Amino acid sequence: MMRAFGMKALAAAALGLLCVLQVLALLRTPPAWLPAKIEVRLAPGAELVLGRAELAAPQAGKRHLRLRRDANGAWFASSSDGVQAIGVERSTERTRSGSRVVRAGQHVQLGAVHYRFTTASAGLLAFSDGAHSWDYDGALVRRDGEALAACPGSGPGARLLGLWNRWAPRALTVARPLRFGGNLSCGTQVGNAGAMPGSAQLGFEDGLPVLTGASGVERAPLLAFDDGPPHDLALAEQALAGVDALTVGRTRLLAEVESDTLRLQPTRRVALFQEARTELPPGVRWHWQRRDAWAWPPAVAWCLAGGAAFGLLGAVLAGRTRWRKDLAGAAHLGSSIALAVAGLGLLLAQRGGSAPGVGPSLLLCWAALWCALAGRRTGAVLTLGVLLLAAGLLLQLELGIGAPDTSWLRHFQKTAAATSFGLGLAGVATALLARAQAPGQARVELLLLLLAGAALAALLLQVGWGNETGVFDLQPVEFAKLALTILTAHCIALGLGRGAAGNDARGGAFVRWLRLAAPALLFMVLLAVALVQVDDYSPLILLLVWGAAMLLAWSCAARKAGPALAVAAGACLCLLALALLRGAAPGNVAAWSFYGERFGVWLDPGAHPHTGQQLLLGAQAIAGGGWSGADGVFGLAALGHGAPDALAIPAVQDDFAPSFLLQRHGLAAGLLLWTLQALFLGALLRAAWRAWQGGAAARDYRHAWLGRFRCFALCGGAAFVFGHFLLSWGTNLAFFPIMGQPMSFLSAGGSHLLFFIFPLLAFGTAGAPTGAPAGAHIFEESSSCRSTSNTKP
Repeated sequence: MMRAFGMKALAAAALGLLCVLQVLALLRTPPAWLPAKIEVRLAPGAELVLGRAELAAPQAGKRHLRLRRDANGAWFASSSDGVQAIGVERSTERTRSGSRVVRAGQHVQLGAVHYRFTTASAGLLAFSDGAHSWDYDGALVRRDGEALAACPGSGPGARLLGLWNRWAPRALTVARPLRFGGNLSCGTQVGNAGAMPGSAQLGFEDGLPVLTGASGVERAPLLAFDDGPPHDLALAEQALAGVDALTVGRTRLLAEVESDTLRLQPTRRVALFQEARTELPPGVRWHWQRRDAWAWPPAVAWCLAGGAAFGLLGAVLAGRTRWRKDLAGAAHLGSSIALAVAGLGLLLAQRGGSAPGVGPSLLLCWAALWCALAGRRTGAVLTLGVLLLAAGLLLQLELGIGAPDTSWLRHFQKTAAATSFGLGLAGVATALLARAQAPGQARVELLLLLLAGAALAALLLQVGWGNETGVFDLQPVEFAKLALTILTAHCIALGLGRGAAGNDARGGAFVRWLRLAAPALLFMVLLAVALVQVDDYSPLILLLVWGAAMLLAWSCAARKAGPALAVAAGACLCLLALALLRGAAPGNVAAWSFYGERFGVWLDPGAHPHTGQQLLLGAQAIAGGGWSGADGVFGLAALGHGAPDALAIPAVQDDFAPSFLLQRHGLAAGLLLWTLQALFLGALLRAAWRAWQGGAAARDYRHAWLGRFRCFALCGGAAFVFGHFLLSWGTNLAFFPIMGQPMSFLSAGGSHLLFFIFPLLAFGTAGAPTGAPAGAHIFEESSSCRSTSNTKP
């Protein structure tokens, strides 16, 4: 007991140290100024060109936005040169310069080819280029009535999608944009020898066909023929009457026109200045404001008040029912509900553009971390997870306050809100699962069926309407990994059950295992198809690591040496292939395929300075950090200050977060993080072993199944987390090619935290006995509820 108390005190001390470092980083942040409003005055008939300096828009061009007033005083906006587009928002309508809704009878010119649109309805677009007639329904392109074949070099996902769109009913087809340019007509591409591929595209938005010209230096002008002379769509003006916001680069500007004054309010990715002074052209005026770390928008107050009300209501209801004799448990349940509601409110507030300052977000995530650590069911899994979360929050905070614009802080704010929401839900789930009875098999399989169906629906949604970054700012793949892990754990738990073993008279062992494993195998096939669709091999590598780990866990449980030896041989072959590839000629490897080009960049990044900049900049950052950080005192002197070298690394907040850690705090801090990560994986495996022991000792088949189920679910979760650690560290340290996987806990929070990490923490904590410290037993049902029933499930 004293040892357990000492371990928990040590964890509390470590969490306290990380919180102190977060406070120091916040207090040492130098003052920063930004424009609260930008006023532009123009006389009728005058015009003005603004860029990144005048609009405080870091990603905008030097001369990006052209503003003009006509003789009647009306305001108009357009791209200054057509190279960089501008976004326009009117109520719920969002368009960009260079795009227009296509009407029947219109015609445009791209390069030397004229296209005349003969039909333009809600579901069909027909046009002709003089040589061929084309039909496009949003998913499939037909030339002279025949569907186009897939383009050479298309991946298996694109080919399968093309076949599906060709034979599936119209309502089930997956939308794909029609692109113009290139020498070949194939897939959804209309060939045009006078234009680069992708010089223009067509797609249906809200049922209307929209034509959009490409932006860029090498673009071919897309000329529109209306009632007047032809004009370049990229330079077409947009009337500012009724416009709510403009987007320049990645900066969103709320717009308001008042007579001769245009007021713009930057709200996203705004440049920061050390002092409230800058040079502006005549007619442009800034109203300065200082960045406030303790800003409390009205939405935040409502979130906290709602969380407190829901938490109090939950505590009262719990105190009146099963928690009547456990006031501490009722209070902890109420606190968890309050944190979950407040965290969800903050996520929605950030989504709506009213994110609070750093201070309120930091206070809320502190409350979530300490509440989780103070719980009586805090085992080793949750304790180490809390410490890893605190380390990730510190890193994201340093990135945010050290950046030269406001956009980087959104990563910390999102992670903080997700931490509050996720840990709150994990606390509620832990409390409910700890008092729930072992469920029946029919109910379990119904829940698993619903879980698998929801995951598959989300994956299909991403394939149809999303891309490799997800859909609707979410990553369905993360939820699919959780569903795959739980479904596979259930199948293995049934397969290893004594009641299901050897008693199936209708078939042999093969039929029984096929029946049990078929759902998991089917789900793996569908998941693999969805992952191939995103044209990235890193999720497949992650799935391969998970599959090998699950096969190893099953072979150990079933006491079969063959599969374990096969996994070991496969790992050795992978290491051998990696070593051979490392010694191969980069030019020969790069000529293999798209993936071969990635390996070529990894083998010789200096020969690919553009595509290999992540690898090169990451290596420079790590080398600059050394053992004790770039400042020589493990990053303590650099707390709160900028990090321009590390911020230049693409995706440093996600895939290359470890590079920033090693640059800022040194390799010694990296070793501490490795130790925490290894302990976390060990805690998951130890909890799985305890669950297996409890299941083996149980006399009731439901508790025996529950023990095996928990064991393999925790093993599967540990396998995915290990895969993320392995790929992320291997990518940052150049052991592997760039694979684009975030590091669990350390990278910017989002779908990976909400859909995978927090459910894993709740699952790993639910079986810990009351008052269990770090490292305590994970399984208690088998010892507290025994039955002589050996009924077959």
